[in-house]
Order: sequence, then C-alpha cells, then structure tokens
Amino acid sequence: MSLAGVAALAPWTGIAQTVDPKNKLGLEVDFVSTPDEIVQAMLDLAKVRRRDVVYDLGCGDGRIVIAAARRFGARGVGIDIDPDRIREANEAARRAGVHKRVRFVQADLFEADFSEATVVALFLKWNYNRKLRPTLWKQLKPGTPVVSHEHDFGADWPPSRQIAVNGKTVYLYRVPARPRS
Repeated sequence: MSLAGVAALAPWTGIAQTVDPKNKLGLEVDFVSTPDEIVQAMLDLAKVRRRDVVYDLGCGDGRIVIAAARRFGARGVGIDIDPDRIREANEAARRAGVHKRVRFVQADLFEADFSEATVVALFLKWNYNRKLRPTLWKQLKPGTPVVSHEHDFGADWPPSRQIAVNGKTVYLYRVPARPRS
C-alpha cells in the first residue's frame, strides 16, 4: 500500500497521521510519538523495576526506554528501522543522562532478537501487532509483560488488563506458557 493509502486509513485506525515528506525509507507508516502520560501508564502497567530490560519495538524517539531508565533505573533497548529516529533517541538519552543504561538499534523489528527483554512495549498498528505475536511468543519467556498503546493483538490473545488514558487504550499482555511437547 502506498503512503498516501496508509494516510487515508489513519482516521480508521484512530491515529491522526500525516504523510511525512521526509520519509525516505518508504515506510508504510509515519512516526507518531506516544504521549508522556501514556508512556508512564505503560511502564506502570508492566510494573517495570530496576532489574528489568525494557525493549521498545518501533521505538521512534526512544521516550519509553528513556523513561524506564530515568524513572525506574531499568536498562532499555529501542529498535527502529529509521536511522533518523535512532539518532534522535540517542540524543534524547544523552540529554536525559541515561545513555549508559539504554541503547538504540537500527533494525527491522520483525527480524530482531529481543529475547533478553523482561518487558516489551510497543505502539504499532494492529496488523503489525498480529504479525509480531508469534515472534514474541517464541522469543520471550512465559509471563513476560507486553504493553501496547492503542492496538490489541487479536481475539485469540486477550489482554490480562487494559486501561484508558485520556481516551486511549493501553493493553497489558503476558506471554503464554508454551505447550508441552
């Protein structure tokens, strides 16, 4: 689908998006930052602690892992395909004084290894959540919290909890136990 087509669908998804003329990568969606109050709700819902390694898949400007490091002392890793977002995230981490606790990786999140994560956060469209679900289940330990801003993972993976924050939904999931062979 073209960027114009995705932008036309944006009202249907509940996200106000516009086509970014600087989108040199031909990405299907533009970066939309997660509001700070939702970042805090996501981290609180996941019960982030100092010992956690928080991964943000599609991290954008890095605000979720930066907040986890600043507020809880957690370590964090952000993954994004856009090198401009990775540069912004690294600059923001330096400004926040948490650059030694976080790192940002330019990669395709569907090909990335995030198996060390003890918490996963994301703000992706519903179709990407569903595409990513098998990888989450494969890479993460059972019980690992996964928090999603605005979009769920489908009826066959119901959230453990969901809350509303300023009219937006934040979902908490737990990676299910693997079936015994």
